[in-house]
Amino acid sequence: MGLQKYKEKRDFTKTNEPKAGRSKDKNKLMFVVQKHDATRLHYDFRLEMDGVLKSWAVPKGPSTDPQNKRLAMMVEDHPFDYRNFEGIIPQGEYGGGTVIVWDEGTYEPIEEIKGKKAQEKHLLKQLKEGSVKIKLHGEKLEGEFALVKTHGMGENGWLLIKHKDEFASKKDITKQDKSILSGKTIAQMEKTSEKVWTDGGEHKLKKEAKTTSASKKKSSPQKADDAISELAEDQPKKKPDVKAILKKAPKGKIPTGIKPMLATLVNEPFDDPDWEYEVKWDGYRALSFINKGEIEIFSRNNKSFNDKYYPLTKLLQDWKINAVIDGEILVLNDKGVSNFGALQNWRSEADGELVYYVFDLLWYDGKNLMDMPLNERQAVLREIIPTDDDRIRVSQTFKANGTEFFEAAQKIGLEGIMAKRMNSAYVADNRSKDWLKIKINKRQEVVIGGFTKNEGTAKQFSSLLLGVYEDGNFHYVGKVGTGFSDKLQKEMIAMFKPLIINKTPFDTEPDVNKPSRFRPNPPKAKATWLKPQLVCEVSFAEVTSDGVFRHPSFEGMRVDKKAKDVVRETETDTNEIVEDEKPVEKKAEKPEKHKLVKAPKEAVKRSLLNPNEETQVKKICGHDLKFTHLSKVYWPEDGITKRDMFNYYYQVAEYILPYLKDRPQSLNRFPNGIHGPSFYQKDVKGKAPDWVRTFPYTNGEGEHKEYLVGHDEATLLWMASLGCIEINPWFSRIQSPDNPDFCVIDLDPDKKTTFEQVISSAQEVKKVLDALDVPACCKTSGSTGIHIYIPLGAKYNYDQSQLFARLIVGIVNEQIPDYTTLERMVKKRGGKMYLDFLQNRPGATIAGPYSLRPKPGATVSMPLHWEEVKKGLTMKDFTINNAITRLKREGDLFRGVLAKGIDLEKTIRKAKSIFE
Repeated sequence: MGLQKYKEKRDFTKTNEPKAGRSKDKNKLMFVVQKHDATRLHYDFRLEMDGVLKSWAVPKGPSTDPQNKRLAMMVEDHPFDYRNFEGIIPQGEYGGGTVIVWDEGTYEPIEEIKGKKAQEKHLLKQLKEGSVKIKLHGEKLEGEFALVKTHGMGENGWLLIKHKDEFASKKDITKQDKSILSGKTIAQMEKTSEKVWTDGGEHKLKKEAKTTSASKKKSSPQKADDAISELAEDQPKKKPDVKAILKKAPKGKIPTGIKPMLATLVNEPFDDPDWEYEVKWDGYRALSFINKGEIEIFSRNNKSFNDKYYPLTKLLQDWKINAVIDGEILVLNDKGVSNFGALQNWRSEADGELVYYVFDLLWYDGKNLMDMPLNERQAVLREIIPTDDDRIRVSQTFKANGTEFFEAAQKIGLEGIMAKRMNSAYVADNRSKDWLKIKINKRQEVVIGGFTKNEGTAKQFSSLLLGVYEDGNFHYVGKVGTGFSDKLQKEMIAMFKPLIINKTPFDTEPDVNKPSRFRPNPPKAKATWLKPQLVCEVSFAEVTSDGVFRHPSFEGMRVDKKAKDVVRETETDTNEIVEDEKPVEKKAEKPEKHKLVKAPKEAVKRSLLNPNEETQVKKICGHDLKFTHLSKVYWPEDGITKRDMFNYYYQVAEYILPYLKDRPQSLNRFPNGIHGPSFYQKDVKGKAPDWVRTFPYTNGEGEHKEYLVGHDEATLLWMASLGCIEINPWFSRIQSPDNPDFCVIDLDPDKKTTFEQVISSAQEVKKVLDALDVPACCKTSGSTGIHIYIPLGAKYNYDQSQLFARLIVGIVNEQIPDYTTLERMVKKRGGKMYLDFLQNRPGATIAGPYSLRPKPGATVSMPLHWEEVKKGLTMKDFTINNAITRLKREGDLFRGVLAKGIDLEKTIRKAKSIFE
């Protein structure tokens, strides 16, 4: 990088940070870790390399535990003399705050390389490749570490990882909080450094930023919007290019019948620069469809809110835009905090201030935005939303410090916060790990299964009997007797009367008179049972060991949710999602000769079906699926059964579903195994369960048909139950059916072609793509060839994709004409391998990534590292027996094909300039 960026960001008349410096040590490389309390506390990890300090900001600081992979964001190079810098950078200057030298020492590559220059050369090569492996000799940090570039956290995202060695420890090394130079902590340094010296003289230190921030937090009362605005005021103000965003968005019709994207509940807040944070509003989720003056506001279950919340409908009718927006309807109290009870009872504007907070944009003026990154969708949203009426507001976002945001939300009295991955797509009707919710108060939606009435009471009822669905059963979770007014009780009794039944709806009848240590002599109560159709929400203190809510309080009815959708919410460990989904750095393993992947020594434990029963029914994604004839052998040479196939697809679902989601499927059915008769089925109209998603089309005879559309585990396993050994998805999705997400080059060998020639051809394609700076992913076909995918981001149509593939294979054919051909007719190929570019057409399919193949050995179409595409690779390296183990180790190597995509016009111009 050099020091240009470093100097551009600093005014050296106001800060005493060093301008330059060179190492005088000809034998050793230096490293330093500085603790830096700026906008937020972090650690700066710096390695001497190429005459400067290559630098990474590590928010949580280094860890000596190999299990704790620390996010490290690469920043500008710093001068060598920065290694000794301690003191205070004035507020208002770049990086304003306090700095101490937390650790310092020498380092070298893990590989034994003699000489400082040779070591630097090796390290710079690793830096370029995105994997720097080093050995530290510091006062606090010792042993082997690795810096690994990631692909899911922006251009500058890395991970700092401790290797397993004698210095590895689970102890928190950051608790050693003193400078190794001055012996001071950050707090002590801040107190003693009252002046900052620069070339021009002396400047008094300004500390008003933190004081001002603290005074803001103490001031009360404060409206929620105002408080959130204060938190967000220091966020980056760079305005995105909305026109450019919309230009690259694919065209698409306004979506219909969709349900909103949902969030996963996690247990604690976190800080991560790749996520943004916003308020979790306590209201009703609402999708609004605005098109040519027609307005539809739907609940999360597609119930119309048009009449109920008529002021919002009227407001949207005045908008001069066409859009689909996602948000939350709520009623605010005088402090700007949502009141769910007031929303439930809202009948007119006299009942409270009705507000619609919008936070996402799915479609705009003929453009489908759902596959665009969240931050780009929100940029367009902020640009197009009218701001002339305060009843519809854009929800503000806060970046980089979720912990601080959570604490502020807690003080304001909000329900919780949302965390959303900034590059995430909008996946309708899906509970995603890209959106997380962190609750301040424990709340849960529950289904009313009955009510009790105590002897001698004048109330309509004494308590509600509550349940949730678990594994398809309606399970009792306790009763609630507080939170009701007399008026509300009368209204609820009126709702209960048509639902009264004689038998308990719970899987086990609860003892409504059961004493507890809190109420050893409860009043005698009589239970009245109800059909489990009504949903309400309760707050509670905790859940007991037998799954019952302690100290619940009624919060209100939920008219926007179906009873069958109410399941017990359990908190996921935040680190499982935020940390574990990042790539893990691994030491290279030497492959066995002629074998790249070893079969696992023991079977993977997680499976769907037990090994004994021939017919089993399992609830998958809320749907009962029946699996029959499970011992039927599908791969006779290998003794692999139908049961094995189901278990495989259940285990591989998390990896394969991103490549099936929203894509029409060509069903290649083998009901009697790989040697039995097979047939393709495209039309599932009237033949699929009602929960299966379909995509309409008209065949050549004018008949209306429906493709099956990939969606979730249930859909995948239902396909498998039809005997679909292999899975064949479209290259495009239903939101943009004419625009493929990727261009595919299929290396299709003839019987006379060796697989080594297939490998050589793949390597030649990679050379051409590298010359054009075009990213690509490759995978085995699972049969005889190799598939190469190039991301297009649904920006171009199939004709354009096919023309590009034709250009690439034409160049490759010129390079290796002896054993490749562009001739489609098999008889005319002369035994040469066909470089197939014609797969890039509407409706064409090939076996998707991670698909099984109906071939002896139960091979898998497996994504590869490009380094694996070399002599010795065989199809049988990847089978049903070892694929899951490989995936657990390597992760999804194919994610790049779902990226934004290349600039096709620019790439074609470059190709012509290089190869013509």
